[in-house]
Amino acid sequence: MTAIRSLMQGRPATLLGTAPDITEEAEAYVAAGGYGTVSEPEQLLENIAAAGLRGRGGAGFPAAVKLAAVRDGAGTPVVVANGAEGEPGSVKDRWLLRARPHLVLDGLARAAAITGAARGYVYLSDPVAGARIRRAITERVPSLLVEVVETEHAYVAGEETAAVRRINGGPALPTAKPPRPFQHGVGDQPTLVSNVETLARIALIAARPDLRRQIAESTLVTLSGTRGNPLLAEVPYSTTLRALAAAQGTPDATGALMGGLFGGLIGHGSLDIPLDPDALADAGTALGCGALRFLAPGECPVALAADAVGHLAAESARQCGVCVAGTASVRDALHGLTAGRADPDAVTKLLRWSTGLPGRGACGLLDAAAGTAGSLLRAFPNTAQAHVDSPCGACSAAPPDGGRRLAVAVPEAGSSLATPAPAMKGTP
Repeated sequence: MTAIRSLMQGRPATLLGTAPDITEEAEAYVAAGGYGTVSEPEQLLENIAAAGLRGRGGAGFPAAVKLAAVRDGAGTPVVVANGAEGEPGSVKDRWLLRARPHLVLDGLARAAAITGAARGYVYLSDPVAGARIRRAITERVPSLLVEVVETEHAYVAGEETAAVRRINGGPALPTAKPPRPFQHGVGDQPTLVSNVETLARIALIAARPDLRRQIAESTLVTLSGTRGNPLLAEVPYSTTLRALAAAQGTPDATGALMGGLFGGLIGHGSLDIPLDPDALADAGTALGCGALRFLAPGECPVALAADAVGHLAAESARQCGVCVAGTASVRDALHGLTAGRADPDAVTKLLRWSTGLPGRGACGLLDAAAGTAGSLLRAFPNTAQAHVDSPCGACSAAPPDGGRRLAVAVPEAGSSLATPAPAMKGTP
């Protein structure tokens, strides 16, 4: 069961504005200031740029730059709210779509106004979220034509070119780049593919431009581990990883798997880093989708890396030969380490793959697999070699399971743990 909590330390509320067993209704959202006209499109774009808002889908690209690129493209822009959320350890996007559909639709409408789009899509893989978004559309007809497009839940389905391909009637599989969607996307038009949390924050900046910096520098995180319960929380960038580990129930964490499957592993010495994207980048890791899994004492980082890469190998789109072969090779080497039957050259091979494979696939899946291997060797330099020399008891007790241990359930309605801070209620 997943808890929901504000760790904003007295700051005004932002995204966690309603209980998880209640879907916000249009009337209440409007009464709280939603769908207002405080910010004109050009002024809103300036506020987004001044706030330094970054995308929350994984890459952290500046939102204002992406909006302006679509606005200035050749053609009739299209906007897409991307809530496919294929990372196994992340629940924030599905929760937003289920609990705060009007906030997401408001952000989508703001993005359309900025770019000049008259058509938008909500792209998702969660039937419950789909039903709630459709209901929200009937409650208040958006200022643009909005269509809900559902896809199968898969890791690669949330990649921006996969979203465009699915909306265009094809499979939810990535395509080679360039062109990118902002150049030629849905219907071959310039297309903004924006994560639903990014759009929600755009709506918040529109409603409260005076709080734009705070809104941009706070983020939703999904925290999990073998101890305690998973936790969906909203935190400022200044929060340290160690504080997040304590909030999740692993105060003595020895490391973490960062950014879903994108940021790689970090060791104990990196837990005092703040969540700020620049600080994380300087430390060789990333916020990614905001999913963090903490390592408890006695838990083996090799087994965690094997779970992550095992999931990636199973989720491969199988379009790129180098990805299929490369990801499988990394998986097999890590599984060999956990099983006590590693190739004597396993560590050397993992090091070579970690530097030679990134950038060779059509999407980021191969990069994530190679990056996970490389981060294991950097954060725990002696651990992998120790597995070559002798079997690991922790790995034997918990062999790789293809990443199923990494999965976190979306907060269920009526959960006794899923109670937001009172100050969060009713805030647009």
